[in-house]
Amino acid sequence: MLCFETIRVENRQLKNLSYHQARLNKTRRELWGCTNEWDLSALLEIPDLVDHNIHKCRVAYGKDIDNIKWEPYSRRTIGKIRRVYHNEIDYQYKYDNRDTLNTLFAQRGDADEILIIKNGLVTDSNYCNVAFWNGSQWLTPDSPLLPGTQRAFLLDQGVIRTAEICETDINSFSQIRLFNAMVDWANAATLDVSLIA
Repeated sequence: MLCFETIRVENRQLKNLSYHQARLNKTRRELWGCTNEWDLSALLEIPDLVDHNIHKCRVAYGKDIDNIKWEPYSRRTIGKIRRVYHNEIDYQYKYDNRDTLNTLFAQRGDADEILIIKNGLVTDSNYCNVAFWNGSQWLTPDSPLLPGTQRAFLLDQGVIRTAEICETDINSFSQIRLFNAMVDWANAATLDVSLIA
């Protein structure tokens, strides 16, 4: 079993590295009993092939690093979201095995993305945490499948705050925003909730 971190590289700089490092070390401690802390800034050397455009650094690891991949990043366009349901899904760690998530994503039909409902509560999309606009602030579910690094950063900055969000609450909001480590807040896809099927 492996886990992974996906780190945004912009202008040859690793973004939000402290958040990735904290999650990675917590995962290694809880899953494999590792007591040593990794310093990602020392472990990751940006190769020459990475230019000033946005790239993705993917670090797959267990007790040790399995592999590191660097590749250009291109954003997906999201125009419609489909609700999908799974009450037993467990993705509290960023597992390399995404079979259950891929099965749910396959249920999207004509939509571009999914919104996963677990036991009546809104969690995440396939690759993103989500937040909803209530007219005065952005609320992110307090029941995410995976608490993302960008989510942690935005909570620390006071840009979003957590709330219990039930599926039945969705229509009380006006917009949904999808964000993750690769999609910063300013550029995150923002849709009217009427586009959630």
